[in-house]
Amino acid sequence: MSLESFFDPKSVAIVGASRQKGKVGYEILTNMVASGYEGKIFPVNRSADTVEGLKCYPDLKSIGETPDLALVIVPARFVLGVIEECAEIGTKSVVIITAGFKEIGEEGKKLEEEIIRVARRAGIRIIGPNCLGVVVTATKLNASFGGDLPAVGGTGYLSQSGAMLAAILDTAKANGIGFSSLFSIGNKADVDELDLVQALASDPNTKVIAGYLESITDGNEFVREAERISHDKPILLMKSGGTAAGAKAASSHTGSLAGSEVAYECMFARAGIIRCDSITQQFDFAQAFANQPLPKGANVVVLTNAGGAGIMAADAIERQGLTFAKLSEKTIEQLAANLPAAANLHNPVDVLGDALADRYEFALDVLLDDPGVDSVLVLLTPQAMTEAQGTAEAIARTTQAKPDKPVMACFMGASKVEEGIGVLREAKIPQYDSPEGAVTTIRAMTDYVRWRNQPKRVVKLFPVNRRKVESIIERHLRKNMREIGEAESKEILEAYGFATPKGSIATTADQAANIADQLGYPVVLKIWSPDILHKSDVGGVKVGLKSAQQVRDAFDLMMYRVPKKMPNAHILGVLVQEMCASGREVILGMHRDPHFGPLMMFGMGGVMVEVLKDVAFYLAPLTGDEAKQMLMNTKTYRILQGVRGQEGVDIEAIAEGLQRLSQLVTEFPQIQEMDINPFVVGLPGTTPIAVDARISVEK
Repeated sequence: MSLESFFDPKSVAIVGASRQKGKVGYEILTNMVASGYEGKIFPVNRSADTVEGLKCYPDLKSIGETPDLALVIVPARFVLGVIEECAEIGTKSVVIITAGFKEIGEEGKKLEEEIIRVARRAGIRIIGPNCLGVVVTATKLNASFGGDLPAVGGTGYLSQSGAMLAAILDTAKANGIGFSSLFSIGNKADVDELDLVQALASDPNTKVIAGYLESITDGNEFVREAERISHDKPILLMKSGGTAAGAKAASSHTGSLAGSEVAYECMFARAGIIRCDSITQQFDFAQAFANQPLPKGANVVVLTNAGGAGIMAADAIERQGLTFAKLSEKTIEQLAANLPAAANLHNPVDVLGDALADRYEFALDVLLDDPGVDSVLVLLTPQAMTEAQGTAEAIARTTQAKPDKPVMACFMGASKVEEGIGVLREAKIPQYDSPEGAVTTIRAMTDYVRWRNQPKRVVKLFPVNRRKVESIIERHLRKNMREIGEAESKEILEAYGFATPKGSIATTADQAANIADQLGYPVVLKIWSPDILHKSDVGGVKVGLKSAQQVRDAFDLMMYRVPKKMPNAHILGVLVQEMCASGREVILGMHRDPHFGPLMMFGMGGVMVEVLKDVAFYLAPLTGDEAKQMLMNTKTYRILQGVRGQEGVDIEAIAEGLQRLSQLVTEFPQIQEMDINPFVVGLPGTTPIAVDARISVEK
């Protein structure tokens, strides 16, 4: 159902309008009037004839017409009655400002659920409850108690916190930052972040979608829609509450390392969402994305009147991984012909401390014409002869004449640059307090362009034996067994194209020696128990056994020591397994996030995964490029490539293993966690081996 009436209502009823200053019902009504809203306003209050000069109605039915939008500010116990009245008169859009619902406990939750049940039956969409309200600058709608109507701009904002939205409004007003609309979504009982992101994506007045979220209702759907929308409009989000690990204890290495924060980071990367660390950074990004063209590349040029400021910018450019633009011979010749002899003609271009507005204007004009320049950062420090206002006006003229490349400004100082900053804001040229803030913004824009220009995602599907996996998983679930043992875990992997070491389970020392003779030496012994997840921790692994006697001795010692360390473990025997050829040990893993689904992991394997914690995560399903990028995102990637004369391992084979595992966990949502550790990878062209595996399943 459309949310149009939240953006452009022709009439608004304020149920709970008040005559008393300081009351929410009074503040919202006066904000509506003060904003210049041109539609009809219907105050509803049983105890008043007029409020602020407007005729007051005792209830919605007495208005005599159907308001497009109803704002509800009455106590929580009366809200259900108001919604029933909205259903009766046909009002389809409601903002419930009132608090006292699921945020206070079970009783409030039940009331909220009943309200939504009635609303859905009547086709009513609800924002809130427990929210600040709605603000739309294009229609001069200030249906909130968050302060004055902000300036018109291209950023649409949604916030799960009303208090945060109030702070954002106040900060934006102080800095002259405009919005297309702002929505406080409160408890998200009906309209949630996905509904509003979709609505803002369709809103012609919104160029940038920004927001503050504490949770996401439907993670999978949000990722899909955000990925689609991000190709047209950038999405800038602050996300709090992500540092706590999942509540469920994790049994795998992947599960123990994959907290909810990791899942959100992966979601942002998949969907092209730009994550912001603070309100300041979000405003820094928003003013650039809303008002400047996107850079075509990472080449940045700095124009400055101070060497120190130029060096600060140069350091920031290098730290952010951007490129210092190399100026063409033509550009250098033009600069040399018109700038003082002492000026620096190479990047950063220093027009010297005595530069007036005309010198800045000339240099900026020339730099924007250079084909090797993708974006320009203009720095100004207030020296004795500096013309801050005139320079800002010159920047505005030049960028209006040549609007194809982004230009950022950093007028450093306070009172001496204040008038210039005002001109920049009026001209929609992003202004930053420091070179670092401007360069971070350029990096965010460059990363966004790179994400948007990447090839369409194509997920490869391998021929597999799904029926084999189905039978193993179903058998475990019927028996209420959550952990799948190593032998059957390897059967699952083999069904999806992984190679595993040969081996069998022995229940006596002689049987173990016979199996070893058949496999050939050396061999590995592993304790076999569904209750022992980390075998090496209890002395349940012995490698490099080269004779039958060594196998017998190791078997007897293991069966003696392990039960002492794990007296409650049900030990079925010992796995005798061929020893794999040497190679690099890596780990491939998956943890199923409750919001976003399978979260793939890659890192160095064996015991090093917990020691180094040098791992990379990405949401399944994986493409080939994404699998390779996971490898490159680890610090130890160079070891896999080969260092100091050592040959590298088969990178393509690791990437294929990640893709096969991604297919497995995507096709079988019953798999909650799993590790292949170690996954031994040799030289290019050799077959990698899944030496050990652990799989946890749930219905």
